[in-house]
Amino acid sequence: MTEPDLDLDLATLQRRLADFAAARDWQRYHTPKNLVAALSVEASELVEIFQWLTPEESARVMEDAETAHRVRDEVADVLAYLLQLCEVLGVDALAALDAKIDRNERRFPPDMRVE
Repeated sequence: MTEPDLDLDLATLQRRLADFAAARDWQRYHTPKNLVAALSVEASELVEIFQWLTPEESARVMEDAETAHRVRDEVADVLAYLLQLCEVLGVDALAALDAKIDRNERRFPPDMRVE
């Protein structure tokens, strides 16, 4: 596995995805509806990898090189479509996540346990 590029950030990745689509004249297909549908398909492909695994097998999924490669590819596809959707809609993904964590911390205080 290659070392991660520590200089990567969401804005850079969004720009690369936008440039990739523009070079192929794909922006016209990148409507919110189409991007959400593609995101759903890619998330389903990730689910498919885990579908019939036991909880124990799923915890070890990255131990098999071929399966680990598939997981990384599907995670990348999901993230790519999510970032493209955020770009098209003008959503700051990190700010949205930060705000959601804040709301969840208020909704689910540490002393609240799931039974």
